[in-house]
Amino acid sequence: MGRIKVAIAGVGNCASAIVQGIRYYSADAAAPGLAYRKVGRYAPGDIEFVAAFDVSEKKVGKDLSEAIFQPPNNTPKIADVPRTGVQVKKGKVLDGIGRYLKDVVPVSGRAEVDVVEELERSGAEVLVNYLPVGSTKASHAYAEAALEARVAFINAIPVFISSDPWWAGRFSRRGVPCAGDDVMSQLGATVLHKTMVKLAVDRGVKVDETYQLNIGGDTDFLNMLEESRLKDKRESKTSAVRAMSPYPVPTRIGPSDYVPFLNNDKVCYIWLKGRYFGGTVVRIDAKLHVVDAYDSGGVMVDAIRGTKLALDRGIGGPLKSVSAYCFKHPPVQMPYAEAKSAFEAFTSGKTER
Repeated sequence: MGRIKVAIAGVGNCASAIVQGIRYYSADAAAPGLAYRKVGRYAPGDIEFVAAFDVSEKKVGKDLSEAIFQPPNNTPKIADVPRTGVQVKKGKVLDGIGRYLKDVVPVSGRAEVDVVEELERSGAEVLVNYLPVGSTKASHAYAEAALEARVAFINAIPVFISSDPWWAGRFSRRGVPCAGDDVMSQLGATVLHKTMVKLAVDRGVKVDETYQLNIGGDTDFLNMLEESRLKDKRESKTSAVRAMSPYPVPTRIGPSDYVPFLNNDKVCYIWLKGRYFGGTVVRIDAKLHVVDAYDSGGVMVDAIRGTKLALDRGIGGPLKSVSAYCFKHPPVQMPYAEAKSAFEAFTSGKTER
């Protein structure tokens, strides 16, 4: 059936979750927790990790199976991962380490590798960008490497590449598929918030205002204490929710605080106020508690397989359906049900993108 050869930039909690998750579903293909057992002809067990990049001295030089469990990674262990034969290589630091991360992520003294050469040597077909939020220059560098190596690029973080016309045009001209931006969790804060707003609008409720507050205890939340790294994150989450209403809604969304003892747990509070028949006020309060890395892993396993189908079909440029279904800030925003339908139409071969 063929394998999907994947390279990872950033061996943090999300990388740990998907590497463990692939092992988990390879051992038990009938285990619950997947939206799709197969995407096209590909099962999760068809994903193979062939290259990995990081800058931490605790991870660089180690086998990927060891690196995913190195601190400050703190997502729960769900699988014993055997040695992969993939040694984590040092990428460029650039803006990948922010003000707060520098105290917990010691930078490796090893020489930086040529990412393009590593991608070509490994035979990677897809490069997944899992760098910390705010890593704009570093993300652009990996996107450039993907273009040069002709490797599909999946952007899991809120740096706008697939949704940026300039980058999208470059991937289109190069004939290389890209998907993104900012991965949408399987049952996360943004998809729940989108669904609440869309439900209210569809039921004739005038949404007056809404907010979403998030707290967590991993390095993602620590990193996001640095307000300057949050601009694209706020825009990504806010635009996804606002797109569900045909009229402007005062909206406030964003990470609220870092709570170390939560580890990789994320707690989200969503509040919505609106008016229904007769102008009567309705308020909705929702609380969501998830393990953050695995929440994103459940979607990334679909994004990788959908992107591989694009490669198989010779499709380049931004993948609109994959991006709308799997990411918060896609080239084209869609309500969840519409995005899911578009994803299924693409993966079954009924539509081109």
